[in-house]
Amino acid sequence: MTDAVEYDVVVLGGGPAGENVADRTRAAGLSTALVESELVGGECSYWACVPSKALLRPVLARADARRVPGLAGAVEGPLDTAAVLAHRDYWTGNWKDDGQIDWLDSIGADVYRGHGRLYGVRKVAVTSPEGEHHVLSARHAVVVATGTRAVIPDVPGMAGAGPWTSREATSAQAAPGRLLIVGGSVVAAEMATAWQGLGSQVTVLVRGSGLLPRMEPFAGELVADALREAGAVVRTGVAVEAVVRDGSTGPVTVVLEGGELLEGDELLVATGRAPRTEDIGLDTVGLSAGQWIGVDDSCRVPGHDWLYAVGDVNHRALLTHQGKYQARIAGAAIAARAAGDPLDTGPWGAHVATADTRAVPQVVFTDPEAAAVGLGLAEAERAGHRVRAVDYDLSKVSGAGLYADGYRGRARMVVDLDRGILLGATFVGPGAAELLHAATIAVAGEVPLERLWHAVPAFPTISEIWLRLLETYRG
Repeated sequence: MTDAVEYDVVVLGGGPAGENVADRTRAAGLSTALVESELVGGECSYWACVPSKALLRPVLARADARRVPGLAGAVEGPLDTAAVLAHRDYWTGNWKDDGQIDWLDSIGADVYRGHGRLYGVRKVAVTSPEGEHHVLSARHAVVVATGTRAVIPDVPGMAGAGPWTSREATSAQAAPGRLLIVGGSVVAAEMATAWQGLGSQVTVLVRGSGLLPRMEPFAGELVADALREAGAVVRTGVAVEAVVRDGSTGPVTVVLEGGELLEGDELLVATGRAPRTEDIGLDTVGLSAGQWIGVDDSCRVPGHDWLYAVGDVNHRALLTHQGKYQARIAGAAIAARAAGDPLDTGPWGAHVATADTRAVPQVVFTDPEAAAVGLGLAEAERAGHRVRAVDYDLSKVSGAGLYADGYRGRARMVVDLDRGILLGATFVGPGAAELLHAATIAVAGEVPLERLWHAVPAFPTISEIWLRLLETYRG
C-alpha cells in the first residue's frame, strides 16, 4: 500500500446517496474523496429509477391518451420500441458517467475509481482497475454508501438460467417475446407495465396474495386489474419450484408447485435486495460482512464515532430519494461535529432523519400510478395508534373525469384520532403521482386536519380529492 492520502471525509460508494454526502461536506468546506467501483451515479442513474421511468413514460402517456376523447384513435398503434429504448439510453448517458464526474469536479470532490474497502479505523483502501493501490485516511468521517444488489432465490436451476434482475430489465436492448416475472414488488409491477406496453407477453407470478404488498391492498389490486386488461397474466398464490434452461440463452421453463410448466424467452426475478457489504472491510472495524449496517438517526454507526452509512445499505428506507435525504442529514451532522457545533437531534431536527420512520413517500409508476406516504392503515394499527381510514373513489372527482374517460382510482388517508393529523395517505389512479407531495407535506408537517380544511384545492383538478376526503371525515 502507498502512503495514506488524508481527507476530512471519505465516501465509499458513488451512487445518489454518496454523491449527496460529498455535496454537503464540500459545501461545508470539508475536503472529500469519493470511491466508486462501477459508474458514478450508481444503480438509480443507470439500472433503476432513471431507465425504468424512461421506459414507462411512453407506456403511461399512451394509456392516458387512449382515455381522452378526440385523441384515443390517434394512438391505437404499437409504440416505437426502438425510439423508446434510444430515449432510455439517452437518459442513462449511454451508461457513461462523464456528467457525474464533471459535477463532482465542479464541487471540488476527488474521485477514486476502483474497489474500496475499510482498512481499519478512519481508513479506506482502494484498488483501481489497473491494479494501483491507494489508502485514504479520514480526519472526521468515513461514509458507507454502497447500496444493494438483487437477490436470486435459492431455487433449483434459477442461478444457472441467467435470469434478469432489475439491471437487465431496465437495460435490455430488445423486448422479449415472452417475459416471465417472479415477484410482486415495485420492480415486478413496473417492469410488467413497461414490457407489456412495449410488446412483450408478460406473465407475473406472485407467491403472496397480490402485487405491491407494502402498500394498501387496493393499490396492488388496481394495478393487477390494469395489467390484466393490457394483456398480461397476473397469478397470485403460486410458488416456483425449479427453473430449467439450456445455458443462459434460449427458452426458459419455470416449474410451479404442483408441476405446471410455463415457458418464456426471458425470466425476471424481482424478489428482494441484499446489502453490498460482503467485501468492503467491515470485519476490520468489528462489523459483520454481508449484513445491513445499523445506524442511529443521524446515520452514524453506533460505537464508531467516525463511521456513517447512508442509503439502502442501512435498511432504513430503500428508496433513492430517502438515501439522498439521509445523505443531507449525515452531511450536516458530519459538518457540525467537525466544527464542534452542537447537534439538533430532536424530532425533525436538522441532524436527524425523522422522515425515514414517519413520512417516507413512494410512487410506483404503473398504470394506474400508485403513490403513498407515511403509515398505511395496518401499519398504524400495529404501531398502536388510534386511527380511522377515510376512503374515497377518485373517479368521482371532477378533475379525474376530465383527465380521462373511464377514470378508475381510489384514495385513502389514515387519521390519528387523538392528534387530529394525518399519519399517511395513499392515492391510486392515472396522474396520482403528482398528488403525493401535498400529502408528504401534510404528514411531515403534522398539519392539523382543521387547518387542512382551509387549504382550498383548485377546481377542476384531481387534487380536489383532498376536499372530498376531508368532507368524508367531517361527515
